[in-house]
Amino acid sequence: MIHFVLLISRQGKVRLTKWYSPYAQKERTKVVRELSGLILTRGPKLCNFVEWRGFKVAYKRYASLYFCMCIDADDNELECLEIIHHYVEILDRYFGNVCELDLIFNFHKAYYILDEVLLAGELQESSKKSVARVIAAQDTMVENAKEQANSLSNIIAQATK
Repeated sequence: MIHFVLLISRQGKVRLTKWYSPYAQKERTKVVRELSGLILTRGPKLCNFVEWRGFKVAYKRYASLYFCMCIDADDNELECLEIIHHYVEILDRYFGNVCELDLIFNFHKAYYILDEVLLAGELQESSKKSVARVIAAQDTMVENAKEQANSLSNIIAQATK
């Protein structure tokens, strides 16, 4: 089971967190500080797995971001790296060569995509096409809602004149 997902920049700034196990806010802050210090200081030639507090943390660096997942000690680390890569490929497909700024300014989309891929700390959808279809449908719904809101505000504006 995946306990949490962290996206950390090379400067140590947290770009995305998703918690699947209960942690108090102080504990979350402590976990992020501890893991970012541990992962950011590791050399590039070291393996992408760290044993931490009885768990395993698998991480992978893409450009300026570290994608980290904390899993149980008996879970498969390579599968976790595949899930990270799967998520990055979906982000890349959606944003078109995803970068850190895409995740900063469209964090709601990054969370939505993560929720489509993972559910309760387990892989929910392994098909990139299926996730892309669901995301496109959601984008269409958002655009339709914006158009309806604009038309309603126009009607109200004309009625109050």
